[in-house]
Amino acid sequence: MNKVWLVTGATSGFGRAIAEAALADGDVVVGAARRTDALAGLVAAHPDQVEALSLDVTDTAAAQAAVRDVVERYGRIDVLVNNAGRTHVGAFEETTEDELRELFDLHVFGPAALTRAVLPHMRERRSGAIVQMSSMGGQMSFAGFSAYSGTKFALEGLSEGLADEVREFGIKVLIVEPGAFRTSLFETGRAGISPDSGIYAKVSETRGFVTGGDGSQPGDPAKAADLILAALKAEHTPLRLPLGDDGVTAVLGHLDQVREDVETWEKRTRATGFDD
Repeated sequence: MNKVWLVTGATSGFGRAIAEAALADGDVVVGAARRTDALAGLVAAHPDQVEALSLDVTDTAAAQAAVRDVVERYGRIDVLVNNAGRTHVGAFEETTEDELRELFDLHVFGPAALTRAVLPHMRERRSGAIVQMSSMGGQMSFAGFSAYSGTKFALEGLSEGLADEVREFGIKVLIVEPGAFRTSLFETGRAGISPDSGIYAKVSETRGFVTGGDGSQPGDPAKAADLILAALKAEHTPLRLPLGDDGVTAVLGHLDQVREDVETWEKRTRATGFDD
């Protein structure tokens, strides 16, 4: 049976690539975006398979209505892809509270609201999948990405607990952790950037990397989308799926560093219990 996908941020990047991969599989895609006109071409090319849905994911009150509308018309949502997002560069000290809250609204509270909305339907059917588009920055971080990674860490923590809760209902959770892919994430005007005081040299280096990196990223979103579909079809879908040579290398390197830190202090940290 063909699946019904609800994909946020479906106009470009990973969202568009995932939508196209699902369409190639013969599935139905409801593409959610703030500007649905950007999906007009995809709808025209696949009028029987694609629908554009106007949705701002930061409007959490709209999540229930959007999901209810899709379920009423298609009978179900088989896969929810929480993909809408943007990058942000700024030193921890220089990132304002408003900037941080906006990022959390987009990367955490929006996906959480949509996930809560689809879960009753998936539980009732005892099947479904939730794809959380995180980042290698959901496992590790560096200068200039503290705010961005903070939201992705939060999303991954929520999703790991969620996966343990819904597994018994036949629902899969897949956390995707891409490295640098040729999407619009670094596009001028899309990347959030806090004012630069010049105090933090490493943050300035990161700004240069982001502003000069658009269009030269090594990752192919189409190949990533094909792998995401393959992971969802697998009998044992992984909880986390790092993507790209750089992403895999960064995540594995971070895990090695965590292990090294833990093992260096292990004897003393284990000995912090009461002396009975």
